Amino acid sequence: MVRDVAFKPSSRPIMMLGTAIIIGISGIQGYRLLQNQSKAADKTQVSQVSIPQIKTVTALGRLEPKGKIIKLSAPASSQNSRVETLLVKEGDNVKAGQIIAILDNRPRLEAAFQEAQASVKVAQVNLEKVQSGAKLGEINAQKAEIDRIEAQKLGDETGQRQAVARLEAQWQGETTAQQATINRLQAELKNAQVELQRYQQLYQDGAISQSLFDTKSLSVDTITQQLSEARANLNRIDSTGREQIREAKTALARINATGSKQVSSATATLNQIAEVRPVDVAAAKAEVNRTIAAAKQAKANLDQAYVKSPQSGVIFDIYTRSGEVVSNDGIVEIGQTKQMYAVVEVYQNDVSKITPQQKVKITSNSLPGELQGTVDWVGWKVQRQNVINSDPSENIDSRVVEVHVQLDKTSSQKAAKFTNLQVKAVISL
Repeated sequence: MVRDVAFKPSSRPIMMLGTAIIIGISGIQGYRLLQNQSKAADKTQVSQVSIPQIKTVTALGRLEPKGKIIKLSAPASSQNSRVETLLVKEGDNVKAGQIIAILDNRPRLEAAFQEAQASVKVAQVNLEKVQSGAKLGEINAQKAEIDRIEAQKLGDETGQRQAVARLEAQWQGETTAQQATINRLQAELKNAQVELQRYQQLYQDGAISQSLFDTKSLSVDTITQQLSEARANLNRIDSTGREQIREAKTALARINATGSKQVSSATATLNQIAEVRPVDVAAAKAEVNRTIAAAKQAKANLDQAYVKSPQSGVIFDIYTRSGEVVSNDGIVEIGQTKQMYAVVEVYQNDVSKITPQQKVKITSNSLPGELQGTVDWVGWKVQRQNVINSDPSENIDSRVVEVHVQLDKTSSQKAAKFTNLQVKAVISL
């Protein structure tokens, strides 16, 4: 018994160790629970914060006419020329193709063009001489013979046509006259028949004598006979006239065929006489073509002395006046102000939001009220910002894309006199 008491272990340390383990495990679980609650609270706060939706893009820009501003200058071949006459002034409305200025090289170019035209005529005369051949006398004689035959043919045809016309007129007149006679006899016959019927009734009633009734009956028979003869005469006139006209037309066709055959024969004889070498004709034709080409070039050079507007628009500025050498800036500056645009510089990060037909509001301190427009098209390249804000804190080296906004008719009228004006644009997304 004493041995057992000496080696029996104590239970107090074991209980303390177990208590410590339980407290540690409870602390770990409590810490994890607090972390999960903190994360849930953070998520709740984040979910409660809503990001505002962007509905517009704002950018700076400038006003421009449709097709940009054109600086009209003299052709490259006339750069050292002077303006002889300036036909416009600032603010004038011009049409496409209208002459803006006349250069002082016009007289020289006109003389060159006239000389080129004269060269064409000389070359054409030489071609005719080559084509005429060496036997000029025989050719002229044969041509005269052809002219005589053609004149005789024309005279015979004209005389025969007149004969045909005369016969047709005579036939028409006689036919009309005879038809009038027939119409008159038909009317008389109708009256006589009515008269006969009336006298027949009187005769049956014993109011008139037999002889008077017979007289009326004889009158009807006489007019009937005359009408038959008139109709027969009309048929004779018609058949005779038609036959005469047919014979006259046959004679006309014979004259035409005979004359044409004679002309063809004489022309064949002329072709036999006029022997021309094809190589000479080809050379003469080549010379004619060369002079014509030179004349066209001279005409094109002369046209360049007249400086014309390539489009309709308004004269913005004049760089060269009458008597002055054409400057490096050209002669005039033209823009189509009937349709104005706003070229807006949108930051490259926002350009993906811009699409055609989006509504745009444009403002400036120099403009009376807002301008309205729609996005027409978006540029194809990213470039440095050109329109700079007056705020010194702004980034002046931003990368932007030009968005072209087409103004409506009313806004274009308001902005017509404000080309290159800096504006602010608000694009609705």
